Amino acid sequence: MEETEFADVLDEWFIETLKTYKDLYVYQLENPTQVIEWTSEKNICVAGNSLSKSEILELHLPQRLFAQEIKGLCTERDFKVVRGGFTDGPVCCLVHVPGTRCAVTNDGLTSDLQVWDLGSDDRVTDVIRRTGGIRGSRNVAGSGSRIAAQPSSQPQVLHGAWSSDVQLSNVTSGQTLYKLAGPTSADPLTSLQFVSNCVFLASCCNGNIYIADTRTSAAPQLSPPLQSSPCDSVLWWADASSGLEPCCCRVIRLSSSGHATVSDLRNQKEAVSQAQLNIKTRCCCLNHVRVSWAPALDNCVAVSGFDGAVQIYNTSCWGTALLEAQPLFQHCGHAIALRSNDVPVCITSHVWHPERPRTLLSAASDGSVHVWDWVDS
Repeated sequence: MEETEFADVLDEWFIETLKTYKDLYVYQLENPTQVIEWTSEKNICVAGNSLSKSEILELHLPQRLFAQEIKGLCTERDFKVVRGGFTDGPVCCLVHVPGTRCAVTNDGLTSDLQVWDLGSDDRVTDVIRRTGGIRGSRNVAGSGSRIAAQPSSQPQVLHGAWSSDVQLSNVTSGQTLYKLAGPTSADPLTSLQFVSNCVFLASCCNGNIYIADTRTSAAPQLSPPLQSSPCDSVLWWADASSGLEPCCCRVIRLSSSGHATVSDLRNQKEAVSQAQLNIKTRCCCLNHVRVSWAPALDNCVAVSGFDGAVQIYNTSCWGTALLEAQPLFQHCGHAIALRSNDVPVCITSHVWHPERPRTLLSAASDGSVHVWDWVDS
């Protein structure tokens, strides 16, 4: 693309953002990140995923994003590094333990976990330092663990690389408190997620979901995909909506062919609704694709990892028949900022703000991190 043509495209997109975004802020990391994790209402953790030494950072979002009065009176538009540290390798998964200043990571190379002290709020130190580790069930190269923090203030995390080795561990002592019993096959996991303080979902890349309770040693409930894909190599990702009780949760499953199904957690045998999403189904990375329910916007999900865009879908428009669905909104800012002769950018992670309905953060393979709030049209 010629310089003038590229400049015209960029200018056109910038003008369009004035109408379609309430807020849009950009930050550039030295290396791309696969993780964006909230540590407070205004702070996030990101970390590099290069095989050599990587940074782990806690960032404060732009103050202007949270300005209650006229935003023009707030001049602070930049992300601010609050604390930082270094890891000996990549960070492919990171969770913040609620009620603590502690984070747990996995490098994607083994199933072991690393425990980090994020520093105290009194700012005695701005260094993020490693304080310990937790042994995984498998030490096989390439079997990185998924991690989920228990919603309560107990310093406990659920972790595992395969459906047959999920366990709950105490972050402080490393002691194993629970092991998932029952799965006879070892299916790679795409996510672990608590839907209450004790009930969790273990979602596998073949579409199977195990529903289990850490209070009992009983075998988990197995929920296979509601509709198999004609492609033998199809991958699946899943997410459960938040609710006061597990019975209020809805589960969305998304395949690499773009087929999405929504079901009630109480009845996983039938789809409440389904749709064929308008996504590019080129080869996608297992660790980059995300599907997530909005915590403060009814019936909306965000999808990313197939290309350089984050798509928002309104599932209330879906029916029981499989029809193509168009996104409610698309954030294409990561891809627009690159020239066409550069390596195509891909979204590596996204996360919703826990309280602001239309505010999301997204990260891309070029190291860019965006926080954006789209206009409800």
